Amino acid sequence: MTIGKSADFEVRLARTQDELRAAQRLRYDVFVSELGGGGARVDHDQRLEVDHFDDFVDHLILVDKKTAQIIGVYRLLRREMADAAGGFYSENEYDLTSLKQSGREILELGRSCLHPDYRGGVAMHHLWAGLARYVATHRIEILFGVASFHGTDFAALAQPLSLLHHAYLAPADLRVRAVKTAFQSMDLIPEADLDRRRAMVQMPSLIKAYLRLGGCVGEGAFIDHAFNTTDVCLMMDTTQLSDRQAKIYGAGQS
Repeated sequence: MTIGKSADFEVRLARTQDELRAAQRLRYDVFVSELGGGGARVDHDQRLEVDHFDDFVDHLILVDKKTAQIIGVYRLLRREMADAAGGFYSENEYDLTSLKQSGREILELGRSCLHPDYRGGVAMHHLWAGLARYVATHRIEILFGVASFHGTDFAALAQPLSLLHHAYLAPADLRVRAVKTAFQSMDLIPEADLDRRRAMVQMPSLIKAYLRLGGCVGEGAFIDHAFNTTDVCLMMDTTQLSDRQAKIYGAGQS
């Protein structure tokens, strides 16, 4: 299923086992080699980052048409797919009851990554444009998923985590919460004492992008020692996007 094309890029769903393996190899390069992550099913010999959910999801891939290489990935998990998989990936870290009982169409985003040679350019816009079309096709209302800070020293992340807590908490009716066994409060610094500039400098670019689009976060962070990350649950109500935000979200469509 081709979702979008341009002179340089093609965005589509992975169609073959070889394409899935290429996506998992890119994930390995980013999440394992670059960021120091791991997992029970990571294949170090083949350099593949794999887990149980890969058998149930759609893999949105970004292809550089000049090299035919997969240089961007999004893993997409709709409600019916999650039912078949035994739940959403994020349920390992967050209580999703409020989202699942909202009566709205929800889509979990995961394993988003770009090859380092393509960061900071137009590649991510093309990947987002493909995501926007997928969302429209499946009438998705709420996007959500775990986004990560590198490292597990939450004290070093006190500024950005506190900013998320004070300024970007989700509405109460959609506010998921980190599981009790691993809940880490993000209310680490009083709002009056925040250094907002420092907080935004420490904020990962993907999280900043979703905040610009009107995104919000669940309550509490999750320390993921296997992936060497501190995770937050991001959510975005696609029906609340302003015209300006929708234009950004759909940037790169052709």
